[in-house]
Amino acid sequence: MKQVHIVLFTLLPWIPGLLCGVTTQDDQTVLEGKSLTVPCYYDPQYASYVKYWCWGSMREFCSSLARTDDALPGEKVSIVDDPVQQVFTVTMKDMKEDDAGWYMCGVEIGGFWTADVTAFTYIKVTPGMTVVNDRLSGEEGSSVTVECLYTERHRESEKKWCRSGDWNSCLPTGPGGSFEDSSVAIHDDKTGTLTITIKRLQMSDMGWYWCSAGQQNVGVHVQVTPRTSTTPLLVTSQAAASQLVVVAPPPDLTTKDSWTCQVFTSKTMMLCALFMLFVGLAILARRLQKHEHFAKLRQTMGRKANCKENIGMAAT
Repeated sequence: MKQVHIVLFTLLPWIPGLLCGVTTQDDQTVLEGKSLTVPCYYDPQYASYVKYWCWGSMREFCSSLARTDDALPGEKVSIVDDPVQQVFTVTMKDMKEDDAGWYMCGVEIGGFWTADVTAFTYIKVTPGMTVVNDRLSGEEGSSVTVECLYTERHRESEKKWCRSGDWNSCLPTGPGGSFEDSSVAIHDDKTGTLTITIKRLQMSDMGWYWCSAGQQNVGVHVQVTPRTSTTPLLVTSQAAASQLVVVAPPPDLTTKDSWTCQVFTSKTMMLCALFMLFVGLAILARRLQKHEHFAKLRQTMGRKANCKENIGMAAT
């Protein structure tokens, strides 16, 4: 019975964390040498609490990197709290491959019986090269622009734009960092961004391409949709023109209210699960108590039987 009580009291400090008082993205990716900003959202009741950011996959052994009650911000990591928007943001500068790993957003609750509310995120640091959007789509005859990002180590490397599977199609930027013809324009700003614009898209332009910087490359897929045919509308009178109806696009169904509702539903389900867990443990404790009682009763009855038997033998 005592062991069950110990389990119940052990679970109490974890209830705030299970109710998701803090949320953030599950994982994030940043290019080596760049900065990364992580938003951590919290519930309204935590607006006045101290927030912190730490490195590690377990809250008990997490190394603190920044706190909102620090007098001076750090050079590499800074943290800013916005109680009105109920979010605190963490900015990490000059990311290195060694910086990859698990991190934790935390709200410091304090107290012996109450644990901090936290949320974990995994940060991946990509070396070499990446692309802002690896899947682009454009209508036939229009243009699309690709932005490929590279690290400091590739600033002076030769940049190329290639059709996948055909290295003879590669177009280098050249010494000036630019290339342009009737179908494509390439520009290297020498600060970390290679921009490619495919002009006057044709159906034959659809497929995979490569951004290349030195020995690093990243794939980009370009989708080309057929040109839409338009039929001119002739308005013969002012009355007919007044009957024209402008159809607005459907509203975005993902609103803050719907998101809050989803979060509330998740919390309710978690609370119900906790309640069922406590009920199950209470039932288990009750059964253990009954089992212990019956065992003692059987032991007492056995002793009485042995006593009677000994008395009878002594009488004979």
